[in-house]
Amino acid sequence: MATFISVPLKKSSEVDLVKPLSKFVTATYPPGEEQAEYLRAVEELNKLRKSVLGRPLDKHESSLEILLRYYDQLCAIESKFPFPELCLTFTWKDAFDKGSLFGGSVKLALASVGYEKTCVLFNVGALASQIASEQNLDDDEGLKSAAKFYQLASGAFAHIKNTVLSALNREPTMDISPETVGTLSQIMLSQAQEVFVLKATADKMKDAIIAKLANQAADYYGDAFKQCQYKENLPKEVLPVLAAKHCMMQATAEMYQSALANQKKKFGEEIARLQHATELVKTAASRYDEYVNVKDLSDKINRALTAAKKDNDFIYHDRVPEVKDLEHIGKASLVKATAVQAPLSQKFTDLFEKMVPMAVQQSVSAANSKKADTVNRLVGSLREATNLCNGVLASLNLPAALEDLSGDSVPQSILEKSRAVIQQGGLQSIEQLIKDLPELLQRNREILDESLKILNDEETTDNELRAKFNQRWARTPSGDLYKSLRAEGNNFRSILDKAVQADQVVKERYNSHCEMIVLLCKPENELSSAIPSANPAKTLQGSEVVNVLRAQLAQLDEVKRERDVLEGEIKSVTFDMTTKFLTALAQDGAINEEALTSGELDTRYGAHTQHVQQNLRRQEELLSQIQVSHQEFSALKQSNSEANNREEVLKKLASAHDSYIEISSNIKEGTKFYNDLTEILLKFQNKCSDIVFARKTERDELLKDLQQSIAREPSAPSFNVPSYQSNTPAPVPAAGGPTPAPRTVFQQQPQAKPQPPARPPPPNIPTQAASASVPVSNPVPPSSANHPPVAPTSGPSQAQGPPYPSYQGYPGYYQMPMAYNPYAYGQFNMPCLPYQAQGQVGYPGVPPAQQPYPYPQQQQPPPQQQQPYYPQQ
Repeated sequence: MATFISVPLKKSSEVDLVKPLSKFVTATYPPGEEQAEYLRAVEELNKLRKSVLGRPLDKHESSLEILLRYYDQLCAIESKFPFPELCLTFTWKDAFDKGSLFGGSVKLALASVGYEKTCVLFNVGALASQIASEQNLDDDEGLKSAAKFYQLASGAFAHIKNTVLSALNREPTMDISPETVGTLSQIMLSQAQEVFVLKATADKMKDAIIAKLANQAADYYGDAFKQCQYKENLPKEVLPVLAAKHCMMQATAEMYQSALANQKKKFGEEIARLQHATELVKTAASRYDEYVNVKDLSDKINRALTAAKKDNDFIYHDRVPEVKDLEHIGKASLVKATAVQAPLSQKFTDLFEKMVPMAVQQSVSAANSKKADTVNRLVGSLREATNLCNGVLASLNLPAALEDLSGDSVPQSILEKSRAVIQQGGLQSIEQLIKDLPELLQRNREILDESLKILNDEETTDNELRAKFNQRWARTPSGDLYKSLRAEGNNFRSILDKAVQADQVVKERYNSHCEMIVLLCKPENELSSAIPSANPAKTLQGSEVVNVLRAQLAQLDEVKRERDVLEGEIKSVTFDMTTKFLTALAQDGAINEEALTSGELDTRYGAHTQHVQQNLRRQEELLSQIQVSHQEFSALKQSNSEANNREEVLKKLASAHDSYIEISSNIKEGTKFYNDLTEILLKFQNKCSDIVFARKTERDELLKDLQQSIAREPSAPSFNVPSYQSNTPAPVPAAGGPTPAPRTVFQQQPQAKPQPPARPPPPNIPTQAASASVPVSNPVPPSSANHPPVAPTSGPSQAQGPPYPSYQGYPGYYQMPMAYNPYAYGQFNMPCLPYQAQGQVGYPGVPPAQQPYPYPQQQQPPPQQQQPYYPQQ
């Protein structure tokens, strides 16, 4: 009875996990111990896959443990790596497809880690079924192990049934389709129930319990048989084994229920059940004897039936009821498909335990972006206030106006500004930085254009193949797959356009202040001579207005120093949302990034925001006071045109210094921006190259599969029957080439064979006469001898031999000159006759001398009209 069904393993092509995963690690994590640890983990993951799928697995629990560890690791990293962007393509063959002569086995390649998980879980169920079938069922531990592994296999297949369509988002191969794995799950559950029947029998449990267990097993096998009836992809021995097991389990249930009837003194029911069991066993033996062995069960039932009949005939004389009148046997199930819930392995340790899931990484990235926006907003408002302050003071010529009371020397503040400009490189440093900007911009544009070009080229190729193969081209369109990359590329292009505008603003500002910056770079004596002199102003050194202005400027300097300190504090705030996001993901299963980030930003930057606002208000008040005091100061000064010219030059020099500092800072920031953007664009280019390479690999695999599938299709062309095999005259072929010979299955016709006439010698016809028609000699009256095979003259001819397709890009039918010999086909194993040269007439050729010529000789039409060709295979 112990014939159990096991499932073959799926086979996978080799995949390099190291390159794409390592690229992601190096691009995401900075160099250091953490990155090195993740790179080592990638190597270990690649070795784990090779140990699981790169070699045959033994039917042992240790092999299953490695398979479970790999499945658990896939579940653990699925959320930690952006597999759709990495485009790792996994290729798996159909477990039940053995391939064909002209095409390989059915396989599917998908860039989906969900597909990899599904196929690995299928192998978990398959290997569990193989291990269970290897257990010693005469031993109690063997029975327990077999039941455990069958239930694990059933759970694995059931899990695939519920998740495969959502994991793949396309039609799977037949072996992992919901219908097939649902059937396999039911088969495994049936076998687990049968093992419990064997265990109950070995443990000598009550007859009523064994009967219920066996009846439940029969019911499970019946369900599996119904599901399996129309599954052509399953092995041919599965269906008869299930039918036989259904009969045998039902017979077992009837046998143990008959023993219960005997205990209840229902001897007629006992005999009826044993007779029904005998019929069931005979059915299994007669129909499925080559698949199962029912001898032991049959002998046991026959002995019980013989004894029961003997006792009833001599002692009890109880009436034997009909089978339909018997009470139904109860059912008891002791099996349940093992739920698949990671981790399946008790020894599993996540290689990427410290790596956060992609959902957390994305949320952290979004939070960091909002943090940067907050910092930029606060720092930007502080710098804007500083620029405003410098502009107002430059327009009032402060503090130079307070220092320039003599009217003939260079104010100390202007000298300090001149020294600061010279110390930072002067005009030459700015000109060099401005000159480098276009080169940096062009380099970034070229990288971006090249990245988008490779996407466009691959998408064009994909669209052409989709238009060529139509529905056969069953893969995600490149246009849909590249949407996120194109959006990212458009974002980069927009950033570059804005950067160009910013560069233009900086250049215009530089051009407007270039003359004064050149003046600031001159020595002190040249600077002094370039500044117009004025009559000495009135003595204002001891006036109260000057003292008030100086006090107000000192307070303004203090406000500016506070701003610098405040800017440093804002930039130094630590902000890490990883822990909070991980906690939220563990508790709620999702992350409300907006709410969590907003709350944390308010906590970390709320006080700094208040300080910034207070600082800005304080500056605004001081500037208003300084403007009022400056008006009083200007009224006290002696006003003339020379003094106004001098003051105007001093204002321009102060403004040129401020502009120089700002322009220099802007250009350095622009240079850093372009250099940083180059690194980002190079990563973007690598991402585009990787996905295009993966798509090309997937495309080549799909083209190969299409080639094989087309080769398996029965698509041979139909040819008309040649004129010399029909009563109608043969049409004259086109001048472009000879007519291809038909590939026909010949059938014997009840036609009399004409007597062959005397064979004339081969005529010697010149080339010019070869095109003339040759009259056909009258045949001799037919005889009753063997008939030659004649092609049917009605209906299209049937293709002979395997079909070969012809499509663009691959050689199709090539016409090869060969002699046409209809007698070499099919069951008539006649020798092939020699090929006739173009100038010869005579068909089918000159047979060897001293041999009778068995068939009538037909005269050939002109050579140009008959040069049959075989399609090149």
